[in-house]
Amino acid sequence: MELSDDTRVKSKAVVIATGASYRRLGVPSLEALVGAGVFYGAAVTEAQAMEGQDVYVVGGANSAGQAAMHLSKYASRVTLLVRGESLTASMSDYLIKEIEATPNIGIRLNTRVVDGGGEGRLEHLIIEGSTPGDTETVPAAALFVLIGAEPHTGWLPKEVLRDERSYVLTGEDLRHRAPPHGWSPRRPPCRLRRACRGCSPWATSGTGRSNGWPPPWGRDRWPSRWCTGTWPRVRYRDLGGRE
Repeated sequence: MELSDDTRVKSKAVVIATGASYRRLGVPSLEALVGAGVFYGAAVTEAQAMEGQDVYVVGGANSAGQAAMHLSKYASRVTLLVRGESLTASMSDYLIKEIEATPNIGIRLNTRVVDGGGEGRLEHLIIEGSTPGDTETVPAAALFVLIGAEPHTGWLPKEVLRDERSYVLTGEDLRHRAPPHGWSPRRPPCRLRRACRGCSPWATSGTGRSNGWPPPWGRDRWPSRWCTGTWPRVRYRDLGGRE
């Protein structure tokens, strides 16, 4: 491996942990209220402050579903706003069932946030349905946005292979591509896109995908327990290539 100062070092592995930035909604009035009712992520840290209030979550993947489930413990009503026609394409089945079984979580499909505001803090949202121009103003104490992230991997050389979302390819993802310099991946894939510290000795950290699934002793013996690492409440057996 060659560094920017022309130094060359030898290593059996490289951990790429450059992080990622949340994708933004791109609504100016809401960007002005970030931290004052509008949050990118932060559902865990802000949940208790939502006691007895109506909150909204934007997103249709596992991260948004997990946030909605956690917020439902405190908020009087949680509404999941999804641009797509269903959750099945982007969310794990077990999570969809849990959301549907939670009485204070609602789902609005084919819906997006187009505006919002308040006096120094978020007080309302303007959402649009499937018909352009068909808008509705709803009271909202908070908006949690979880619509994916953009990894900081643009500086990497072309030899480091990335997928269509710019995430570093590791493990099984490389089996379908020509391995560089004769390297052959040995460990099976796990498509969890965040570090999974403290969960499994087979997990790896970094912006790429960790390699913790399935365990070496077989899928059937994998314990059904919650992950307590940086990705809260994700069960190993439910990871299926979805965020």
